Amino acid sequence: MSAGFIRAAAGGVTLAVRAQPGAKKTAIVGVYGEGPAAQLKIQVHAPPIEGRANDALIRFLAESFDLPPRSVELISGTSSRSKVFLLRGVTVGQAEVMVAAQR
Repeated sequence: MSAGFIRAAAGGVTLAVRAQPGAKKTAIVGVYGEGPAAQLKIQVHAPPIEGRANDALIRFLAESFDLPPRSVELISGTSSRSKVFLLRGVTVGQAEVMVAAQR
């Protein structure tokens, strides 16, 4: 059974993320919430100014999933801590393995 923050989507998966900008380093630090409302909690080194934290999250997810940055798209939550990313070319199984390895 997959984590509530990973969902199958056309061409890949969506990943629900709870961002914590302005941290000492960018890293996955846990899960925020429970069940279908759960979000992957990621601390982001970049500040939430002029989209820098969003850009840093895209780079971090691309590196974590071994994807080119163009395969990671922010589809909701541009100005919110709660965000949803589309990861193209990734299966639910691959996403679960990567997240488990990073936690």
